[in-house]
Amino acid sequence: MRVFVTGGTGHSGSHIIPELVAAGHEVTGLARSDTAAAAVSALGAKVRRGDLEDLDGLQEAAADSDGVIHVAHRRDLLSSGGIDAVAAAEAPIVLAYGEALAGTGKPLVVAGSIGSPGNQGRPVTEEDPALPGGDEHRGTLRVRNVVETTAVGLAERGVRASVVRIATIAHSTTDRAGFLAQLIAIAKQKGFVGYPGDGANLWNAVHVRDLASLFRLALEKGPAGRYWHAVADGAVPFREIAEAIGSRLGLPVVSIPADVLMVPGYFGFLASLVTQNYPASNLITRRTLGWEPAQPGLLDDLDNGHYFPVS
Repeated sequence: MRVFVTGGTGHSGSHIIPELVAAGHEVTGLARSDTAAAAVSALGAKVRRGDLEDLDGLQEAAADSDGVIHVAHRRDLLSSGGIDAVAAAEAPIVLAYGEALAGTGKPLVVAGSIGSPGNQGRPVTEEDPALPGGDEHRGTLRVRNVVETTAVGLAERGVRASVVRIATIAHSTTDRAGFLAQLIAIAKQKGFVGYPGDGANLWNAVHVRDLASLFRLALEKGPAGRYWHAVADGAVPFREIAEAIGSRLGLPVVSIPADVLMVPGYFGFLASLVTQNYPASNLITRRTLGWEPAQPGLLDDLDNGHYFPVS
């Protein structure tokens, strides 16, 4: 299959491209700069120069392919317009793919968030739709849900479109700026590892190599109009994550009172995330696509030591 991939040099994309190549697919990756082009080529893919602002170019690339995997977003808009601007720019990109693939039955797999169904008071499943956005949710991650609903809606236009909801924590040996790396940096700065309240709130995680295999499976055989959960660990108490970090750093692990002052005082801009409860199921994904996570789980990966290089 000839596959067009965006975001191929990012944390997820840099594992997705080799996964596709190893499975025998011919991959073309979007590259905005010479540096990105070299990175895409090194991963084993052909290079298509361009950027996410060129909708005509993206549409042309999609039309020339047998399928599309979209894991990129307009990160450059975050500083000026926040998540609202990023989401507003990404929905037209998905629609451009839809124009190119309409009526073909070709696959389009778009990256989503495991948090898009919201807190259901139980593990979220693949049958839980993304919650609607709206003006009352401006400035929150919920505004990006329009990207997921737009992608899934393309099934009605004859596109085999689906969304891979990525776990809250995506970990690997190449993770340098993800959630775990940020928690570790905060702990080093503060001199202790914090967790909110009793730390019983549940988080989910996936190894990026397992995530990459799920994108491939969704591309190869995923039915249209579906959500898939890239979740290996579905319910890890936040306190256990903090304790694992503390053990590796040799720092005390301390409860941070879950109020409006103390949690932001320790976690900063992550405060609104760390207090959330994110249990998630992967049962439908595994049964439908035959996906079986094979890489180290979250706590095992923390214990491997690569998040704590010896200086």
